[in-house]
Amino acid sequence: MIGGLRRNGHSMSALASSRSFVPGALRGTLTVPGDKSISHRALILGAYAPEPIEIRNLNPGRDVRATLEALIALGARVEGAGSSVRVLGGRLREPMGTLDCMNSGSTARMLLGVCAGADVRARFDGDESLRRRPMEPVAAQLRAFGAKIESTDGTLPLQLEGTPQVQTRRFILITPSAQVKSALLLAGLFSNEPISIVGDKFSRDHTERLLRYLGAPIEWDGTRVELRGAPTRRDAIDVAGDFSAASFFITAATIAPGSDVVIRGVGVNPTRTGLLDALLQMGAQIEVLDEREAAGEPVADLRVRHAALRGITIGPDVALRAIDEIPLLAVAAAFAHGETKITGVRELRTKESDRVAAIERLMSAVGIDVEVAANGLVIRGGTPHGAGGMVETHHDHRIAMATAVLAAGAGPLAIDSDASIDVSFPAFLETLRGVQQA
Repeated sequence: MIGGLRRNGHSMSALASSRSFVPGALRGTLTVPGDKSISHRALILGAYAPEPIEIRNLNPGRDVRATLEALIALGARVEGAGSSVRVLGGRLREPMGTLDCMNSGSTARMLLGVCAGADVRARFDGDESLRRRPMEPVAAQLRAFGAKIESTDGTLPLQLEGTPQVQTRRFILITPSAQVKSALLLAGLFSNEPISIVGDKFSRDHTERLLRYLGAPIEWDGTRVELRGAPTRRDAIDVAGDFSAASFFITAATIAPGSDVVIRGVGVNPTRTGLLDALLQMGAQIEVLDEREAAGEPVADLRVRHAALRGITIGPDVALRAIDEIPLLAVAAAFAHGETKITGVRELRTKESDRVAAIERLMSAVGIDVEVAANGLVIRGGTPHGAGGMVETHHDHRIAMATAVLAAGAGPLAIDSDASIDVSFPAFLETLRGVQQA
């Protein structure tokens, strides 16, 4: 892989191996990698800036690498490696080959907006999993913006021609989506055109916060966004710890008897902390300590101890703020007294895998009953028992790690492949070993 381009139509993948997980309390202090969502956006805004921007605590996973390499292919310069880089942007150019978005929907959807606004022609593709994920919701909006887009039945591969003449500057979100919203904001930014968006329902606001931190004139209130100009500052960006990564340890410590952990420097953006709110309502013991700010994002340390849980009803508003953590809420619900009902989960069908089906597999592996409806789940808690069974991950990083969490409280479990973990949290297994008392 060089500069985000595809070779022989395929992306390189990590060597896969099965992996077993054991029960045991979590104790001690840990940190998690930089937030994946913020890392994508920091790199992209760095590629806009004509002067270098330093980014610290960049997420080390393959998804973020997909964005970094694609931006290099589009003409951005990146200095440094690992968690600290300097990005120098300016005018982007047509890449020499297809942009390989690997497994990253964020890369594909947001860079579609970038290329549309920058008047760049580009072909987008990804791995087999990403090729199944819908691109039409963002493509339709960008066509209204003025871009020409030809997709493969609404999915990748996809060909885009940017536009020098913006047609639409006011947009309505049919379905709330942080990635579609961000693609439109980035199209406006890279075309130097004001953009307004309505119809949001408090989806992730990392793009808005980062634009404001860098001095852009932007206003939003959770339902509407208005971007009126470009960033004016080149301040260094310190990426907050990834709440989604922390969620695995939050949930594991909650369900594993004897646990007591502190997770340092976690982003606690309220558009992301639906899992935290739901677990607290279920009876979890979670303390939010030393609240502060990093690059416009709220950050805190979290202390989590084992607690008895009760079943609750989780509505679509909370589910939207916990969309990546629904499998972990299902794990917690397996240990809760009574029923837990979760609605607003339809989007899980089109993630890296069908995560509703994945939740069914997880619950089946430990003997817990789950009922699936069109847009919801009912999980009847009890005494989950893992007996070393194998869980199929379908190459989904969050399902692989959720299995480790479930095993921490339920007993031994295994996964068919651990390769997908590198997508977001390459050091997950090492971090878990460092705090788990088997």
